[in-house]
Amino acid sequence: MRDLAAFTTMTNAAAKRSAGTRLSILIPFYKDDPTPLMTTLNTLIGARCEFEILLLDDGCPDMELNAAVARTLRAMVTPARLISAADNIGRSEGRNLLAREARGDWLLYLDADMQPCDDAFLTAYLERIEDGGFDAAFGGYVLPEAAEKQFELHAALARSSDHSDAGQRNEIGATAFCSSNLLVRREVMQTVPFDSGFTGWGWEDVDWAVRAGALFRLIHLDNAARHDGLQPVDTLLAKYREGAVNYARLLEKHPELDRLPGAKAARLLGAVPFQSALRGIWSALAMSAALPMRLRTLALKLWRASWTAEAI
Repeated sequence: MRDLAAFTTMTNAAAKRSAGTRLSILIPFYKDDPTPLMTTLNTLIGARCEFEILLLDDGCPDMELNAAVARTLRAMVTPARLISAADNIGRSEGRNLLAREARGDWLLYLDADMQPCDDAFLTAYLERIEDGGFDAAFGGYVLPEAAEKQFELHAALARSSDHSDAGQRNEIGATAFCSSNLLVRREVMQTVPFDSGFTGWGWEDVDWAVRAGALFRLIHLDNAARHDGLQPVDTLLAKYREGAVNYARLLEKHPELDRLPGAKAARLLGAVPFQSALRGIWSALAMSAALPMRLRTLALKLWRASWTAEAI
């Protein structure tokens, strides 16, 4: 746990006057520009004092981006604060820091490259909070159509594997949770923080949900945000390779998750002699825009399973 004194904090005029916060909107960012989301939230919230926006610049080397976020924050009528880290502290520790510094009874995590799908987004969450009967909820997300060919594979992969419908996600349970568009009681985060042993990209949110679900009531809702963070193929390949270590940590902590499709695929592929030698084929197929999308999607999944097989 890091002392806030090691960070720089900026508070806008509205936040200095506010009291009695009900919902804190927590936005960690690293290189991604959160100002479009800030502008949208400022319009939706206005000067309503039951909200605050709390951002974390997680060691971003882009001083111009940090300055742009600060300018936007100063102009907002919504209470808002910006915490800036000199060095990157990572996804888990950054989210834990935001939870500790939040003033609201409820916390809403949003990624910097997200946008609410409609103007009732925040109102829907407040109404659900008033209804009660839960401690954390994942509202789901949708991805935009790929406007450029380099993003088509990511969009296709999301359509084939992500579950945006709350009914489907409730059947799956905790493993369908994400750390973005996550609504959670502050006391839940105090009891079950994110595990900072997950470094880099991936799976810290599933680990958190499994642990939190053992102590609190977690549900899925249909209150989606649009996730604009489509990635090019080379970035996906790098993330899936990097995420294999975290996936191995997840299975080590929760052996019951060995039933997940990704774990089963990795076990099967791991039994194939010299399967690692095939990675060049999987990556080449995934990168080839001339091939059918179904084949490219399969190749990307085999690439991910291959690295996971090595890690577990």
